Amino acid sequence: MRAAGRAVALAAFFGGAAAWGQAAGGGGATDAGAPERVWASCTEHIPKGASRPALDASFPDRGTSGYEARLEVVVSHGGGESVLPEAVRVQRGSDAERAVKAAGFEIPHEDGGSPFALSVEKSASGTKTRLSIPFVPLPREPGRHLMVLPPVPVMVARASGEVMTLCTEAHRIVVEDPIANETDPPVKLNPPPRPQREEWTLAKQIFYGALAALGAGALFGWLLHRWSKRPKPVLPVPKVLPWIAALAELAEIRRSGLLDVGQNDVFCDRTSDCLRKYLGERYGFDGLESTTAEIRDKLRRIEPPIESRKSIGEILEESDLVKFARLVPTREECGRLIGRAETIVHETTPPARPAAASAAPAAGAAPPGRAA
Repeated sequence: MRAAGRAVALAAFFGGAAAWGQAAGGGGATDAGAPERVWASCTEHIPKGASRPALDASFPDRGTSGYEARLEVVVSHGGGESVLPEAVRVQRGSDAERAVKAAGFEIPHEDGGSPFALSVEKSASGTKTRLSIPFVPLPREPGRHLMVLPPVPVMVARASGEVMTLCTEAHRIVVEDPIANETDPPVKLNPPPRPQREEWTLAKQIFYGALAALGAGALFGWLLHRWSKRPKPVLPVPKVLPWIAALAELAEIRRSGLLDVGQNDVFCDRTSDCLRKYLGERYGFDGLESTTAEIRDKLRRIEPPIESRKSIGEILEESDLVKFARLVPTREECGRLIGRAETIVHETTPPARPAAASAAPAAGAAPPGRAA
């Protein structure tokens, strides 16, 4: 009795499903003027003046509960038309999803290992778009079941921007229980866990912040290095006045002890060089590189005249005799020579001017003691 009742129920279910399939798929290609076909899971819509693209769909006749069954759809359409990517997916929360779930089918997640697929083939005769949509039959009761996949919407965009909605036919599938033919099925272990990756926002922010701080620190260090290597201004060393430098050098020559060791000629030569250098710095010429005759000539041009010019000439001539004629002066002559040189420095030192009386010289006037 139970087997006969099941056979009657299956016959009635197959008959009802066949009638639904005929109502859903009958009529072939639909023109724009034909009335819209409406199901609980899909409402077909063809814009006015448009031709319905040819749609061919196939679904497995048999399947296993909990295993994937793919709906393969081929849409033949014009070159200016394209199947929207949304056509590959049954939208979450839509009427189509609710109808599919009410029929006992589940839509697997895209990241669950059964992705949706869409491919386009272009040829001279037209364009074909192939869709592969996965479904998982999950009957509520164990055992063999006849299930019907309701029509699924496929959206096609036209060149004008209008969107056509096509509906596949209802498809029947006989779903077997995975362990229906096993007497004592063993318990299968769960599959290995999949790694779960989570975006660690704080770690990313810390990493990018540290990277930015490292770059800023490197830039600051480079700028600090460049700043430390910059050319530093050299402060000018205040020049010692010629007469002060000459008197200090003559005093050093006196303390040198050259006369004690018998180097009278060196003593005389150093005194002459000191006087020559002083005269050059005092009156604006190179005294060390000038001969005695050149120094005489330059001193003769200075206004007002130098009173000790004659004494300067005598000292320079005596020094030339020691230097070139190998004349060795006595200790007393060396003492008189350096004394006369000190006297010349004192006599040619310009008088000190009061600070209040110091005024800028007139434009074009030569400094006192310079050659005109």
